[in-house]
Amino acid sequence: MLNINEHGYIIDPRVKLAIGPHLEQGPMDTVRGIIVHQTDSWTAESTLNTYRTSTVGAHLLIDKDGAVYQTASLFKRTLHVGRLKSRCLIEQTCAPAETRALSAMNIAAMHRHEMKKQVPQRYPANEDSIGIEIVGRALPLDVPPAKRVYEAVTPAQSASLRWLMQALIQQLNVPVTEVFRHSVVSYKNPTEGSTARW
Repeated sequence: MLNINEHGYIIDPRVKLAIGPHLEQGPMDTVRGIIVHQTDSWTAESTLNTYRTSTVGAHLLIDKDGAVYQTASLFKRTLHVGRLKSRCLIEQTCAPAETRALSAMNIAAMHRHEMKKQVPQRYPANEDSIGIEIVGRALPLDVPPAKRVYEAVTPAQSASLRWLMQALIQQLNVPVTEVFRHSVVSYKNPTEGSTARW
């Protein structure tokens, strides 16, 4: 059982508090999903430095050695997902009329369309999901970002992610079907989080 205090902070010796002062974007009433990211940075320190001034980031960060940092309250929204893909298009469950309508939409319009739905008809979004960042770089740096491949998650990161994921799923009653890699739900490098296992 995960001990979460009244501020939404995890009380556990395995989790270090490193709150990003601008990450929290208002209350999150219900957690409906968990999104797994990779930082595209070399170290947790560089991500934590960015979080000191950024409004964009996730709730939790896992360093290469498996150290876990909490960077935002689990009771607050953060900007970590971006624009949503259409879940029914990806899962091939759209009604024919919706498929036709979606095919005419740009990314912004599709996101607005999806946000009129509730989970599980849409993917979890900033409003209702916890973000977990895993330190890892997309390489090589001398090719366009879309052609880069994220570093494999380390064994220590995998162990921390498994522990954290199981604890969050149980404590917050998040269905396993609502846990996704970032690239599944939004327009990201398809290798982001591809080696993460939970």
